[in-house]
Amino acid sequence: MSLTRRQTAAALAALPLALATAHAVPAAADDRHGRPRPRTVHIAGDSTAAQKYADAAPETGWGMALPFFLGRTLTVANHAMNGRSSKSFIDEGRLAALLDGVRAGDLLLVQFGHNDEKTDDPARGTDPYTTFQDCLRQYLDGARARHALPVLLTPVERRRFAADGTARPTHGAYPDAMRQLAAEEGVPLIDLQALTLARWQELGPDATEGYFNWLEPGRSPNYPEGRQDNTHFQPRGAIEVARLTARALTAARVLAPRDVRRTDEPVPAEWISWPQPV
Repeated sequence: MSLTRRQTAAALAALPLALATAHAVPAAADDRHGRPRPRTVHIAGDSTAAQKYADAAPETGWGMALPFFLGRTLTVANHAMNGRSSKSFIDEGRLAALLDGVRAGDLLLVQFGHNDEKTDDPARGTDPYTTFQDCLRQYLDGARARHALPVLLTPVERRRFAADGTARPTHGAYPDAMRQLAAEEGVPLIDLQALTLARWQELGPDATEGYFNWLEPGRSPNYPEGRQDNTHFQPRGAIEVARLTARALTAARVLAPRDVRRTDEPVPAEWISWPQPV
């Protein structure tokens, strides 16, 4: 087994063992006819997960690709928004609006960190072990009050490599703060930072350019001078992160095998589409 495969396996193995029995979704059972009950997967997060529109293409949030890996009884409500932190998402009323649509048995995936790190911005910045965790608890409490299952996702990793080609973490203490909170609160954790860091290491500096929004001049009318974006994804990157998320949700037994599909199959980038801006 290669080093990168070991890293990926270790990230999956790090999912709390208690998830195997402790996090069954209350309304996830079959109905009286033996059919799976419809549920919604709500996403609260930032630009790495958010819906993108035609004026931003080919930039793609991983939440746009998640439906490709979920079964037909699961729908995705993607509330993630560009530039938001765990704090600003709440302060702008976005969490309250999201929770209005949450029903028993739903899932709430919570991925923040990128903009919480902007501590020079009082509207967004949080401290990892105080205000960041305090904000995240509001997502957990809101979901649980509605008999839904909250799931914490550490932030997806950026494309950053050392001179020797080693993929480097960029999120400071925020992932560890989220891991600590998940353990304290007894909620599922998907360690998306560890999973994506291992995947970028496996791909290497050159190949990852095709996963992030790196564009040559003239390739896209939205970026006529080109783009070198090490945070946001092109379709291939969004699809890969969504695939990792679906696999990890299944490994953690948050989702059952029947709830996911295509996790080991190719998903064409052409399946991604960008609607016109509202």
